[in-house]
Formats: sequence, structure tokens, C-alpha cells
Amino acid sequence: MSDLEYRKVSSIHGALMFLKGVKDVAYGDRVVIRDKQGRKRNGQVIRSSSEVVMVQGFEGTDNLDLENTWVRFLDEPFELSLSPDMLGRNFNGIGEPRDGRPPIISNFRRNVNGLPVNPVARSYPREFIQTGISTIDGLNSLVRGQKLPIFSGSGLPHNRLVAQIVRQAKLPGDASNFVIVFAAMGVSYSDARFFEEEFESSGVLRNVVMFMNLANDPPMERLILPRTALTAAEYLAYEQDHHVLVVITDMTNYAEALREIATEKGDVPSRKGYPGYLYSDLAEIYERAGRLHDRHGSITMIPVLSMPSDDITHPIPDLTGYITEGQIVLSRELHSKSVYPPVNVPPSLSRLMKDGIGKDDTREDHARVASQLYAAYSRAMDSRNLASIIGAEELSSSDRRYLEFADRFENDFVKQGSDDDRSIIETLDLAWVLLSLLPPSALSRVSEEDLQKYHSWDGS
Repeated sequence: MSDLEYRKVSSIHGALMFLKGVKDVAYGDRVVIRDKQGRKRNGQVIRSSSEVVMVQGFEGTDNLDLENTWVRFLDEPFELSLSPDMLGRNFNGIGEPRDGRPPIISNFRRNVNGLPVNPVARSYPREFIQTGISTIDGLNSLVRGQKLPIFSGSGLPHNRLVAQIVRQAKLPGDASNFVIVFAAMGVSYSDARFFEEEFESSGVLRNVVMFMNLANDPPMERLILPRTALTAAEYLAYEQDHHVLVVITDMTNYAEALREIATEKGDVPSRKGYPGYLYSDLAEIYERAGRLHDRHGSITMIPVLSMPSDDITHPIPDLTGYITEGQIVLSRELHSKSVYPPVNVPPSLSRLMKDGIGKDDTREDHARVASQLYAAYSRAMDSRNLASIIGAEELSSSDRRYLEFADRFENDFVKQGSDDDRSIIETLDLAWVLLSLLPPSALSRVSEEDLQKYHSWDGS
């Protein structure tokens, strides 16, 4: 750690400080900024050359002046002290306590930027994770080590949904629950209180590490917060052998902060003003999830992002979809019908679902039932569209049957209470109750054995 302090701030633009005449400073070095009142703030070197050093202040640059600002370069990256005592605690984006309790004291520290993982050392994501939510477990199954984002929109209940997932996530047959790393960026005070009270009242808080940045906190802190959270997750997974579920909300707020700092740096903008490196920056975060061959623990990630104007082609969800293994899409139409969780089934998918379901994981009919539900619901949507044109009374008996299936599917299968923790067997049995509304001849994606064992068509 250097003892030298520089008073060579040449200019300040937003959250950025520019210093001239500073040598031997490395990119990514941690910085301590001291103002004329002696108060200290944290920063990081984001550009270094022989002419100028650019420093990003995580607590903002308000009330700093050029003549009375001292900058110390610590010759070390941002590191996080790690300990099992982190469980049950609440921290800010740089790992400082928000809960009024003492900071974590530990000799075990890690760079928050993480270390590259050799692809050969990765283990393929497997093993079904039960969330207790039928639309996820039955149709878009989550497996251990997967990255499965939730695509939402302003005003949709994604906070309520992820809180339910945090409470209910488990490995069937494994007595141990997940350890949760919860990272929130740019959330309102009421949302922050909701999460804290929800985790505390349900009893899961003792297994949760929270990293929170509120809407009125410095936006620049949002750039380091997910990396800090994932550093804690890597410690809990690979050093403590826990199964870790990382929930990050809202990645849109992260991307907005990234665009803000990129504009201040003078980076060339790309789609909708976001920097051209948005893809690689998101990948740097998402790819820290997974499993390793020689480690018992794992990191499963559920990032949440709110789509601006509900546009799924927006750069943030678009690029996220290329990196992750599927998506859960929430529907404003279902939400307006008071359906919770308002999961829009047709565009939702889990690319790794096939590797975590079946005879040895869930039930032998799971894959076929899921495929049949998708097919039946798609056909039912055609019948619903036709009814909107010619009227339901003009439909054939087959189309009216599909209309009934669509209504029952949304109200019985998709819709469930926020405290309704359904097992995968309950979900599959419910699926067969719905499929029994249709004749066997309409169920082409299940086997004859499935029909004989689970189907109860009465011929009406």
C-alpha cells in the first residue's frame, strides 16, 4: 500500500476524476479519495496512461474541489474480506456493512473481479432445482449451475417472484437448502425493506448474504456490486462447499450505470447509446456462474432485468439471451388478469431443462408432458384468437374445448399463491388433470404408456 497522496486533480466530470503527472498506476487499482473535511471515499482506476489517470469514484464526487482533494493509490485491486459470518448480513456495493454491525474481519480476501476459469475445469450443469413454481419447474426447469434470467417490465411483480424463489429453492432429496447471495442495484427503499422483511419473516435470512444499492445511492457503486456479490458466492461455493443461488436485480440499472460512465469517459456509443463492450461486460458477470469438476459446491444464477418499454429486442435482454441458457418472460396481459406469477409461457424456455429432468431426477413423463402442454396451449391461443373474431359460440366443439383448456391452464397451472410451494410431482399431476380435458387423439407428444397411466379422458 502506497503512502503517497496526490493533489493533482485536473478536472472532475460527473463521477470521474482526472489526474495528471501520476506515474506507475495500474488499471483497476483501488483508490482512496480524501476531501478537505478529511472524509474518505472509495474509487478505482479505470484508465491509466503517461499523460492522465482516470479515477472512478464509487461514492460520487459531490463537494469535491480541485485544490483540496487528495488521492491515494493503494497499489492493490478491490478485494473483499470473506468469512462464513457473512451469512445473515447486509452490505453495500463495496462490501461495507449496511446493517450497523461490525465489518467482516478475515485474512481470507479475494479480488472482486474474480479469476478466469479454465473451460476444461467446468462441469456441465445438471441436477433439477425445485422452486415450487409450476411454470418454472414443469415447463422451464432450472438446473444446478445454470444461468436463467427473468425478463420483466416496469410494474410487474418480479420482486415478489424472486423472493418466493429464494424462500423455496431446494434440491429434491437433499436436506440442505441453498445458500443465497442476493444483489440489488438501484432499488427503492420500499423494495429494499420488502426483501429484508420477506427473508427475515420466512426464516431464510440466516442463509442469505445481501448486497444492496438503493436508488439514491451513487450509481457508480452499481458497477462493482454484482462483482462483489459473485466473489462472496464463489467463496461460499468453492471454499465452503455450499450450493449457492445468486439473484441479481435489476441488471437494467447496472447497464444504465455502465452507459453513464461510458458517456463520461468518451467511449464510442453503440446500440441505444450503450457502449460497444456491453456484451463482454455482461458476459464477465454471467459467466461466473457454474460448476467445477473438483468442487462440491456450485453457483446458480437468476438475473432479473426489466425490459424498457417491454421491448424484448432491447440491447440488455437481447445480449443477455445470447449469454444465458434461456429466460423466464413475465406477461403484462396476465398480470392485468390478476394471474400470479404472470409467466408468459410461449416465449419462456430453459435450454438446459433436458439435463435435469426425467426418470432419475423428476419423473419419467416430465419432458413429454412439458412438450404437450406447450403444444396444447399454443393451439388454445389459436382458438382464443379465432373466438375474438367470430365469437366463441361459432367455434367447433374442439375449439371450445381448447378455450376451456387455456382458461384452466392460466388459472390453475400458471396461477398460484406466493406461498404455494408445489412439489414437482404435484406440478406434473396438475398438468395431467389439465391434459385430461383433451381427448387422447389430441395428445401426440406423450406416449401410450403415459396415457394409460396418467390420462383420465371421460369421452365427453
